[in-house]
Amino acid sequence: MGIANGIRKHAKKIAIGERQTSAWAQSLQETAEDLPSPPVHRLEKDGLDISMAWAIIGIFAILGLSAVYMMSLILIPITLAVVVGMILGIAAENLGKMGVPRLAIAILLSSGVALVIVLLASSLADPLTTLANEAPAFVERTISRVMPYLERIEWLHITPATFESGPMSIGALLENTGNVLHVVTTSLTPALVQGLIFFAALLLFLASRVNLRKTIIMTFRTRPQRLAAIRVINAVEQVLGFYFATASLIYVGLGVVMTVIAYAGGLSAPVLWGFFAFVSSFIPYLGITLMTLSVAIAGILTHDGFVVGLIPAAAFFTVHLVMENLIFPAVMGRRLEINPFIVFLAILFWTWMWGAVGAMLALPLSLIVMTVIEELLIEERPQPQLPK
Repeated sequence: MGIANGIRKHAKKIAIGERQTSAWAQSLQETAEDLPSPPVHRLEKDGLDISMAWAIIGIFAILGLSAVYMMSLILIPITLAVVVGMILGIAAENLGKMGVPRLAIAILLSSGVALVIVLLASSLADPLTTLANEAPAFVERTISRVMPYLERIEWLHITPATFESGPMSIGALLENTGNVLHVVTTSLTPALVQGLIFFAALLLFLASRVNLRKTIIMTFRTRPQRLAAIRVINAVEQVLGFYFATASLIYVGLGVVMTVIAYAGGLSAPVLWGFFAFVSSFIPYLGITLMTLSVAIAGILTHDGFVVGLIPAAAFFTVHLVMENLIFPAVMGRRLEINPFIVFLAILFWTWMWGAVGAMLALPLSLIVMTVIEELLIEERPQPQLPK
């Protein structure tokens, strides 16, 4: 068998060469082709080996998740910046075709994002201040409205005297509110740091977007792999840009409708309710649930009648239901449909990992994963040309 392998290797070397081979070399090559192939010995793995392999994969997965959780202070703004930068990819591409320099595109788009945030913060400053000033009166009104329902539950042993002294008194509640404000104030510095990291990462990502794309594409060696990388990157940017541009327009309309509903329903700070409706709509299932419950509670506390108090919540839920099931699918089509159960699990996971920002990022991250899988699994697709 060793002699046969030697003949076969020598014949292969001769076949690879570009020089003219002799008759002896041709006969040697034909003899090598007729020789039997060496036996292949496969190493069979038992259940213990498979379990060890999966255990190693699980250990690395746990370590990776732990690193993502521990580095949340840095990873949250960077991930958010990358997602926002990919959403703005279509706008950056169009500005680049118009001859705008890359650095100017990065500064222009980053400044636009900062301007939108500043305008939102300034428009919400007055409603939030009014809400904070009316907090004591709101607490008293809430207690007076809820007390008749609590007194009916005998095993709670709650009476009006319960809120006059002790840990559930109005003074204790206001003191706890002060403690909460202290916690929020102490958390303000990390939030500012994350904001600075976000804008710096967004600016650098937009400025180096083209070079980063080329680096990712040229990492792969073969032409099909590079074409697949181009296809995946383009598809992800198109999906994120199209989805969030369309969703933003639809949810802005929902926020305006919610502002009108809150104003007509007698709720305080109607602009704030409209903003909450706009933001919560980007969190599927959980956002609409929390928003509807909040509007229902606010309506019950505002109006004397129970049914009248539920009218704003019912109106908002109906409008949101129509938008999500009729308007949104008609505009977006079925191209961006994701399994609701997978989206729900993604929201729970990222909320557990990164809190409220993770809940906001769950949908775009799910869209990215879905697009990558879809582009890699589809075999027959028009192949784009490699850039020169």
